[in-house]
Amino acid sequence: MTKRCSIVAVAALLAGLPAAAQFAVPEIRFESADVLKFPDNIHLGEAAGVATNSKGDVFVYTRTGHPTISIGSARPFAHGGSRLFQFDRTGKFVREIGQGSYGFLFAQQARVDPQDNLWVVDQMSSMVIKFDANGQVQLLLGRKAESEQVPARGTGPAPAAPAGAAAGAAGEAIVGRGAGGGGGRAAGPADAEGPPAGRGRGGPPGAGAQSDVFQRPTDVAWDGAGNIYVADGFGNSRVAKFDKNGKFVKSWGSRGLAPGQFNTPHGIAIDAQGLVYIADSGNRRIQVFDGDGNFKTQFLNVGTPSAICITPGPRQYLYSSNSNPPTDLDVDGEIYKLDLNGRLLAAARTSSMLEKPAIGECRSSRCTRSRSADL
Repeated sequence: MTKRCSIVAVAALLAGLPAAAQFAVPEIRFESADVLKFPDNIHLGEAAGVATNSKGDVFVYTRTGHPTISIGSARPFAHGGSRLFQFDRTGKFVREIGQGSYGFLFAQQARVDPQDNLWVVDQMSSMVIKFDANGQVQLLLGRKAESEQVPARGTGPAPAAPAGAAAGAAGEAIVGRGAGGGGGRAAGPADAEGPPAGRGRGGPPGAGAQSDVFQRPTDVAWDGAGNIYVADGFGNSRVAKFDKNGKFVKSWGSRGLAPGQFNTPHGIAIDAQGLVYIADSGNRRIQVFDGDGNFKTQFLNVGTPSAICITPGPRQYLYSSNSNPPTDLDVDGEIYKLDLNGRLLAAARTSSMLEKPAIGECRSSRCTRSRSADL
């Protein structure tokens, strides 16, 4: 495990005073730097996931446009909408990975595991994809819908286009976010927190099925044995566990307010003891479980956590983004540093903090956001 850390946050600037300014905790000082250098014909788009590997390379999984649905065949299918870029530690563009990938529809998260494999979570395709260091696909979790429902063409006037849709080239319909594998509901506005269906057979809302089929997943993490944990967070409200080979083991959680229930589990991280930390953003808390899903405790002093990570080493820390509530972009937008008992230690709390920080990798007890002084 390398003795460096990178927390990279890419988001729009926020006007207003962050809520962390009210807390009597040390301030995390930092410098914001435009470090990524793109070719002239490539633009960033909406960066959803950021990660670094042991060499310091930076990976950005970004939403670059609306996915399209091709309707010139008997089975309409969605494609496009997100791209995955790699940069070296100086910010120089290296390559694009997975161009035109079947599962790249609506970027959600990027992570790098201890073996330097790159993982991406795609919300619309409802898939988690593992790439090796050479950019080759090694593992697929979840299932993209084999086809999409498209209104039949009739002889009468065409129906009004749904919100978020636009006319495309002949044979294509340009759409916004939609359902992923397993028949999840169509998505609403970006990062909407409303309660979708996500009901498993005979189970409570949000529990999903005891299977590897997701409904708009949000994040992925691993324990020391290599077991894989997926936060299945927008369509369902659960955590799914797999063994190191990708075989489904179990899942836990449903939609609600009680301990062990979730309202949009948006991020996931695992400490050296194998405890699983879930950013339960809709309930404004971080919940802690053992590796079998047994509830241990919860932290309530974290605002609206959307992304979390934990540093390695003998003394671990948890970093969490306190993202803006969808109803008010003039508050919050901070990054918190906590110990693993949930005690708030420091906060990035300047008047020019971020709208929705996208926390990347924690790789040591010292971390950076672009170029940081005190993280």
